[in-house]
Amino acid sequence: MNTIKQVAVIGAGAMGAGIAAVIANAGVPVLLFDRADEQQPDRSSIAKEAVSRLLKANPEALTQPRNSRLITPLNIADDLPRIADCDWIIEAVSEHLPLKQGLYKQIDGVRKPGSIVSSNTSTLPLHSLTKGLPNSFAADFCITHFFNPPRYMRLLEIVAGNIRPEVMQQLEHFADLKLGKTVIHCKDSPGFIANRLGIFWIYCALVEAIDMGLSIEEADALLSKPCGVPKTGVFGLMDLVGIDLMPAIVGAMCQALPEHDPFVLLQRHLPLIEKMISQGYTGRKGKGGFYRLDRNQNPPVKEAICLHTGEYSPALRPKVPGADTRVHNLRDLLSRDDKYGRYLWRVMAQTLSYAATLVGEVAEDITAIDAAMRLGYNWKYGPFELMDILGTGWLAERLQTDGFTLPSILATTARRPLYTLQAFQGQDNQLHFMDVYGRYQPLLRPEGVLLLADIKRQQQPLLKNASASVWDIGDGVLCFEFTSKMNSLDPDIMALLHQSISLVKKHYKALVIYNEGENFSVGANLGLAMFTANIAAWQDIEAMVAAGQQTFKALKYAPFPVVSAPSGLALGGGCEVLLHSDAIQAHMETYTGLVEVGVGLVPAWGGCKEMLARWQQKPNYPQGPMPAASKVFELISTAAVAKSAEQARRNLILRHHDQITMNRDRLLADAKATALQLAEDYQPPQPATFNLPGPSGRLAFEMAVNGFVRNGKATRHDQTVSLHVADIMAGGDTDTLTELGEEDLLDLERKHFMQIIRHPDTLARIEHMLLTGKPLRN
Repeated sequence: MNTIKQVAVIGAGAMGAGIAAVIANAGVPVLLFDRADEQQPDRSSIAKEAVSRLLKANPEALTQPRNSRLITPLNIADDLPRIADCDWIIEAVSEHLPLKQGLYKQIDGVRKPGSIVSSNTSTLPLHSLTKGLPNSFAADFCITHFFNPPRYMRLLEIVAGNIRPEVMQQLEHFADLKLGKTVIHCKDSPGFIANRLGIFWIYCALVEAIDMGLSIEEADALLSKPCGVPKTGVFGLMDLVGIDLMPAIVGAMCQALPEHDPFVLLQRHLPLIEKMISQGYTGRKGKGGFYRLDRNQNPPVKEAICLHTGEYSPALRPKVPGADTRVHNLRDLLSRDDKYGRYLWRVMAQTLSYAATLVGEVAEDITAIDAAMRLGYNWKYGPFELMDILGTGWLAERLQTDGFTLPSILATTARRPLYTLQAFQGQDNQLHFMDVYGRYQPLLRPEGVLLLADIKRQQQPLLKNASASVWDIGDGVLCFEFTSKMNSLDPDIMALLHQSISLVKKHYKALVIYNEGENFSVGANLGLAMFTANIAAWQDIEAMVAAGQQTFKALKYAPFPVVSAPSGLALGGGCEVLLHSDAIQAHMETYTGLVEVGVGLVPAWGGCKEMLARWQQKPNYPQGPMPAASKVFELISTAAVAKSAEQARRNLILRHHDQITMNRDRLLADAKATALQLAEDYQPPQPATFNLPGPSGRLAFEMAVNGFVRNGKATRHDQTVSLHVADIMAGGDTDTLTELGEEDLLDLERKHFMQIIRHPDTLARIEHMLLTGKPLRN
């Protein structure tokens, strides 16, 4: 159904260029327009500079640098007729209605009939945008509101207006499968869904912190983990988005909303914000914002602004009672009768109450609002899911006690949950949601979407321990799920993998390794390794290494296909899981690599041997004992991490037959389909053999490392660890004529792991990583 072959983006600012990058990442050519630069010989220099910025962006806007070749920088004055070749034209210019409408008239004069035109506006209603334009234009026009940064934010809000249904179906299909976006349909109301509620929440947090005398550090401690909000909190989020955007967005919203709307009633004159913007304190893109770095000190000191004086002082880690509260205990924190409990209640009561009033106005049902806040603001739970966690009865009583007008949907619930499990179409425990009339409706997934969360509501695990579970996902396929903290790998996971292999061998066709956590796996459980090292239980550590090697070997040679489906981080041992799988079905946003040297270790669960096998088997790659060993030495000794699944393919963690899924919600279904395809006439792989360079190769690697140390690119302990990697890559004391097997490489990995883990500088690195989450450069 993909009939969108080329796209135009008009407006090469941060959002427009970011949207162009998203489209290029999907492998689709895109024309990027901006105004003509009359001061330069190259009149398209503004758009060209935007493409240059994409290549330098941090975080990366492009999934691989070569995608920039799919973006053609142009200017509106000279090149606009070229949009006649485009199937979708996205307007992303500034939020100025006359500018947009004038541009639409130009577009309509040169576009081909039936091409889609959309606006990336975040505030202007569709009926205003299309006023005075031909009906034929309105039939092809909609709002497509991307979120910043466009590559990483999965939400795409769409206001359909009068667009033809077949055109909308075409656009949704493209946004879903090619761009990896979750499309949420919004009504034509100011701010649509996520910004209408999200900006209200942000502004409420700011105003209440000023009124109640909380520091920004205290507010962020409360409005983060306890509410299921990212650790940036609300003030850190404002710095990230840009403080200068707030007055314009708030002003536009207040103009469009009725004067009695809670959003309008909340607004007030904030001299501090005006002062910060005038002095260039607009957030991370400026000199700083609510937080800033004082670079005059060595090392730089993070500072926080006082909301009352406007003065900066060193940012503190405030001791806020309940700041470590998990979301499911949020009611206890909201019930506290101290300034922290009262502040959090004021913010969340207004936010949840406002969310409840928006059902029917901004979207048809609560599921759209919940999804918009999860995907657009990275909340772990949407507002209505939070209401269920708190208890709708408790929340309604507390709101009424504190003088809030009870929104109709909370009055309608009669203390029933907003989400519940009911039978539907022969399935028990199908998730249902409450509509505006108090009736439960089934929550239906799009075709091709399979979520483990839904499966887990409908059945019990076939196998389970403290760190992993195994689920039947149908058609003879099992799913192995990591459930440990950050999905780190430990002996419990290895034990359950062995049990799973036996179970699949007897009764099933294939195994998929997948989870719906933030990360696939951050690698081995370093806390367990540190504890065992501290008591000098070296035999136990070696046993854990050997058990991991044998478990991954059993996965690789199981008599059925194993498909890994990663998303997020797949580091160290998590990467080694991928390397021992028959196939990888990766979400595009997979960040993977063998990073063990960063904590002073070497890959020891078969990562070295598997990477060597991949590079020596690469078609048209130079043969002989050194080329593959040199490349793998480079990747491992520099702890190279692929910043996308495409980059992982470049590093050969993904091979030519491995596949990439753009939409996270489709990953499990795609992995299952891959597993079933492989299960037909499946044969396990043949063991690899190696001819490695031996001592001469080790000497070459050592010379390269010494050069990095002399040039200040590697520390002394980097050198020590890299020399252990060098010996593995060289094959120990072998010679080029001796053929080594996989067990020989595993023995070398285990030997060097056991040597380096005893080193005090390695133990210091592990401890530092556990305490700070950052590598120690010792």
